Amino acid sequence: MTTPHDGVVPPNYDWDAFGFDTRQVHAGERPNADHGDRVVPIHVSNAFRFDSFQDTWDRFAGVEDGQLYSRHLNPTVEVAEERVASLEGGSGAVAFASGSAAIMATILALCSQGDHFVSTASIYSGTIAGFERTLSRLGISVSFVADWRDTGEWRAALRPETRAVFTETIPNPKNDIVDVAPVAAIAREA
Repeated sequence: MTTPHDGVVPPNYDWDAFGFDTRQVHAGERPNADHGDRVVPIHVSNAFRFDSFQDTWDRFAGVEDGQLYSRHLNPTVEVAEERVASLEGGSGAVAFASGSAAIMATILALCSQGDHFVSTASIYSGTIAGFERTLSRLGISVSFVADWRDTGEWRAALRPETRAVFTETIPNPKNDIVDVAPVAAIAREA
């Protein structure tokens, strides 16, 4: 005797084999045994429960996986990060609460004291202030390119200690759209 469920394929949560449209809606989803949510719930909790002091210790030490505190990991943000990584073809992604936080974390991950990076001059003024004031206190220098179309200006700004090239694709306030491909080609040459 057969049942209505014979031959039903179990759900697939390995989204990488699916197309872009499906991944933008579903990548990063996992089954939720507690409630069976069809859409990823928004977790507003800042703190998460630990079963014991040892569980707490192991999670903060990185020995065990699991939620710690929303600054470190949040189930909703984790799904968003996995979804972006899937859509961009990356091995991972990190979400930030603001663009400024993302920019500074990226530059700090790429540059150390004595390093240099090049940026277009047409970017958010708060980003310029962070580059010139905050990063300079850490010994990281920046050169600005006034006209992103000028390949000679880019090449002149690059140094042996240059570790990164930065631009905003649609910068505030001018909204002048930088063609990333030629800028990336110059960076690769260096």
